[in-house]
Amino acid sequence: MPKIQAETANGLVETEASEGKKLVLVLEDAGIDILHRCGGNARCTTCRVEVLEGDPPPMGEIERNRLAVESELAPNVRLSCQIHVNSDLKVRVINQASVRGMDPGPRPLDE
Repeated sequence: MPKIQAETANGLVETEASEGKKLVLVLEDAGIDILHRCGGNARCTTCRVEVLEGDPPPMGEIERNRLAVESELAPNVRLSCQIHVNSDLKVRVINQASVRGMDPGPRPLDE
């Protein structure tokens, strides 16, 4: 099982992920209150993570197009709703519900 390390406002969280599971769900199931306002449809970019270590799968067209309209994003910023975990990763969670004072949004589908 891939190991996931996530830097959050509250410190480092470590967990394991089932291969192929969406990273946003891995993080949420590990107790991290990551935002996902559009429900995992790559529309809102609130589930952004910074990939610090590891090799996530290549970006798909939907993710690439959505991130292209955002300005000043680092090249290692990805949408956690679009990453299907297949190897160990270390990420920094950019938007947490508890920090932003927002409802995280509808739970993304497992697909």
